[in-house]
Amino acid sequence: MRVVSGAIIEVALNGGIPKSLNPHVPRTPDEIVADALACIGAGASIVHNHNDEPTIGGPPAHDPAPYEQVWRAVLAEEPDAMLYPTMRGWGPDTTIEQRYSHVVALAEAGVLGTTIVDLGPINVAPVDAAGLPEATDVMYLCTFGDIDYEFRTARDIGLPISLAVFEPGHLRAGLAYVKNGFAPPGSMVKFFFESAPIGVAARGLPPTRSALGAYLDMLDGFDLPWMAAVTGAPAVDPVFCRLVLEAGGHLSVGIERTGRGGTPRNVDLVAQAAQLCHDCGRPPLTPAEARAVLGLNPALR
Repeated sequence: MRVVSGAIIEVALNGGIPKSLNPHVPRTPDEIVADALACIGAGASIVHNHNDEPTIGGPPAHDPAPYEQVWRAVLAEEPDAMLYPTMRGWGPDTTIEQRYSHVVALAEAGVLGTTIVDLGPINVAPVDAAGLPEATDVMYLCTFGDIDYEFRTARDIGLPISLAVFEPGHLRAGLAYVKNGFAPPGSMVKFFFESAPIGVAARGLPPTRSALGAYLDMLDGFDLPWMAAVTGAPAVDPVFCRLVLEAGGHLSVGIERTGRGGTPRNVDLVAQAAQLCHDCGRPPLTPAEARAVLGLNPALR
């Protein structure tokens, strides 16, 4: 696995978090643009945002137009920033071709920074005061057929892939495709660790040294950059983030990652991550530096 002197910070601006949970979450196009630029100024080089279409249910295909509107404004100021969207999960009312169509459209429009591949289903139920998951059938669903289509389409697009790993089985599936040449240069694995306070999903591995080590053991022999995100905590976890940085990883932070935990501002979360990067001797990379580290060409001006 590669280790670089600087660190990439990704910010996940909003997810499905409503203003009622966090008044600082950017939801309108103007808010997303302003927040994205502020976070890039604070040290982020990759920006992930949602629009208002839900990831579970909702329209069978997400509209690329709101993404393009926001991203053109961001790229006008920060052309090297890497931007990417979300997608909705499987359902009987849609197809993977529909669900991935906005990714293809954004790549064709020249505004997409990285494609996305989800690597399996995710439980999304909150937990109660006793730590029990809510007895619900709601899940973000992603089949092996979906994964195969996403990898093949992403490879044809030719941009780096953001590989989302919420469970160890997700990584095993993703690495099988990586081993068979389906990951373009610059593709990155993102490990999600669940802090599991009251009110968020009980899933995945906790943010501990041994949990991180288990994932890194699975990555042995693969020359893939990786980053880590801790979900469900209201602030950046300094102890775990230091472990990530010292092991050569990168950081993903933001309001989407905090979920129902607190009411932080994205720019403050990025600033906290950036300070940790400096403290660990791995200063945050600018968008242009991040592209270089990932082996990508500078953006066209």
